[in-house]
Amino acid sequence: MAIWTRRQIAKTVDHAALKPNMTDRDIQEQCELGRKFAAKSVCVRPSGVPLATKLLAGCETVVSVVIGFPHGANKPETKALEAKLAIEDGAKELDMVMNIGKFLSGDFDWGKRDIEAVVAKAKPKGVLVKVIFGTCFLKPDEIKKACEIVRDAGAGFVKTSTGFADGSATPEAIDMNDENGRRQYGRQGVRRRAFPCDCLRIPRSGLHTPRLRRRHGGNPRKRPGIRRRILMNCGRHPQCCDHK
Repeated sequence: MAIWTRRQIAKTVDHAALKPNMTDRDIQEQCELGRKFAAKSVCVRPSGVPLATKLLAGCETVVSVVIGFPHGANKPETKALEAKLAIEDGAKELDMVMNIGKFLSGDFDWGKRDIEAVVAKAKPKGVLVKVIFGTCFLKPDEIKKACEIVRDAGAGFVKTSTGFADGSATPEAIDMNDENGRRQYGRQGVRRRAFPCDCLRIPRSGLHTPRLRRRHGGNPRKRPGIRRRILMNCGRHPQCCDHK
């Protein structure tokens, strides 16, 4: 069994700063957390990319941004423009939302064109594209089909949920995604006891979490960060993590 260090786990985390009421000060705080704990990225709304790019300059944590968030109902041309502007502002990863309504309507060509439009803006710039399609809305055979569309459109990862839908990642959905050949992120995985390491034992997977630490009042020094939080959450499987 692979042993994951806390730092290795942190490097699989996209830390989300996506709540609609987040201010610039909030984004600054979240970027500081992402930098402190060496998260893979801090994921922000499009308007927050310039600030996040400035705050994370020179560190290993990169800026990711949501595209067509949270429902994915924008036209492909709109998502392509969002992608272009975000890349110009400094985003290194794009988390686009698939148009789940079109997909469930059987318009798979729309879904493929939707993703291709964003990939066309990102790939020449070396920017990673991840596609969120909301596994809570899909049956197993539909998850398989969605993965095939993502693969054929040229995106790099699939993600299970926006966090604003009816559900988040499950081990079964992660398994289904992996079986169908896409690298993946399990949304909100670190909130579930033992789930982070279960997820990360699956090849090519990662975690997307809306917070790197618990919220506590009182002394900030008593607020556990991601390293302690991951260990608390996978306490049933201490062999999955060491203390580095």
